[in-house]
Amino acid sequence: MACRESGKSLKRSLIADQRGAVALEVPIIYVFLILIVLMPLADLAVAGFQYISAFAALRGFGQSILYSPPPDVTNTTTWAQTATAKADSRYPISSFQLICGEGNAVCSSTNSDPSQPKYYSYATTVTLAPMVLRSVLCVSGNTNPCTYTLYYSERFQ
Repeated sequence: MACRESGKSLKRSLIADQRGAVALEVPIIYVFLILIVLMPLADLAVAGFQYISAFAALRGFGQSILYSPPPDVTNTTTWAQTATAKADSRYPISSFQLICGEGNAVCSSTNSDPSQPKYYSYATTVTLAPMVLRSVLCVSGNTNPCTYTLYYSERFQ
């Protein structure tokens, strides 16, 4: 009855005393933070980790070829057996090419000059599965819109 004694009405005292307002706002803020901020960040983090893992697998395979080359380096079909043995099984290696010279010419019997540097090039694919950022991370128009191909090249000689 203190409100009546001080001359304030009950309605004014309830408006002035807003202790319960936070309890109503917190669920809305939690939903906003989770759906609008944390879920897209989680999508970006997962995509980043997959990209880094795939690139590390490519680089690791390149280092294994550099330090333990296949018996016949000019025949890239033998690299397929090496790839399955040395590469990370989550990121299969494909598109092997041995490049001769400064240009992007694939080595053959006509252009395999021993004085020119040789490079090897190959690729792998990464498939993303975003929960929220599908329209941002996936390119529309492709057969599988969330699949990206990563290429790697390193000097062999």
